[in-house]
Amino acid sequence: MIIGALAGWLAGTIMKGRGFGLLGNILVGIVGAVLGSFLFGILNVITGGLFGSILMATVGAVILLAILGIVKKA
Repeated sequence: MIIGALAGWLAGTIMKGRGFGLLGNILVGIVGAVLGSFLFGILNVITGGLFGSILMATVGAVILLAILGIVKKA
């Protein structure tokens, strides 16, 4: 959950300049981690350790927020 909160906060900061609050950051981070794990698996990218987990979750969360932003505009 700590990695999810950190990844969600990082993604929120990257995409919109601020986080989403603790629960929002955790939710975005967890969904981002699942999405990032799936995408990194398809691309055969291997990450290891704490930094790799945070990176993968953050990349997934940024992609998630980008998709949600596109859907929200439509």
